[in-house]
Amino acid sequence: MRKPIIFLLMLALAVAAYQLSAGGAHPLRVGVVAGPQAEIMEKVKEVAAGDGLKLEIVTFDDYLKPNIALQQGAVDANSFQHSPYLESMARDSRLDLVPVAKTVFFPMGLYSKKVQAIADLPYGATAAIPSDPVNGGRALLLLERAGLIKLKTSGDLTPFLGDIADNPRGLVFRELDMTQLAGSLDAVDLAAINAGYASRAGLAPATRALLLETADSPYAGVIAVRSKDQANPAIQQLIAAYHSAAVKQFILEQFGGAVLPTW
Repeated sequence: MRKPIIFLLMLALAVAAYQLSAGGAHPLRVGVVAGPQAEIMEKVKEVAAGDGLKLEIVTFDDYLKPNIALQQGAVDANSFQHSPYLESMARDSRLDLVPVAKTVFFPMGLYSKKVQAIADLPYGATAAIPSDPVNGGRALLLLERAGLIKLKTSGDLTPFLGDIADNPRGLVFRELDMTQLAGSLDAVDLAAINAGYASRAGLAPATRALLLETADSPYAGVIAVRSKDQANPAIQQLIAAYHSAAVKQFILEQFGGAVLPTW
């Protein structure tokens, strides 16, 4: 028991030194997107405060701004995205950002108001998938797992519609913004919806999804920082607070299985 306590004390001292060098009680600014990620970070903030780290939560209203803000130094870290999205945006926008820890997992699922099981889908059924390349590819991988399509290559986390090698059910695809997918269920036969959006629409992932991603999915959320800040002691204490038992318990009790801790 003594080693973890000594480590935490040393980490707290290092954080204090970092804050003093930054000019007093400099809070660590963490970017999130409104919704579950923001709610979780409020709990992390509470835990971190008990360990001597002050957090300032900066909430954004879309999925583009948090990474730009991090790159420009408006925030010190962010927590809103999964690794494939971070890698894609960092590559395409030439951002020097890296993941430093896993956070939570929002399982994508296949939902329908027209059928009770995947096997009941008619030939020529309409399937709605996210329009952005990363989550659209994620949906195609889930459809392949369901046996509805066959992709040309395996192991690619960002396939697109042109990568479909076989479509035995003759699925007709509609690409929609992620925010529109739950609302499309009256018009389509099947939709691939992230758990966060499904829950907000009253679709409990554990009971309403015809098929749900499993915990070994590569789409776990991450805390991202600028590459030069990976060893920042305040970042390490942020990770320790996030991975605390108190935060895990909060997630399990608050979201009813729609959000799952990855540690």
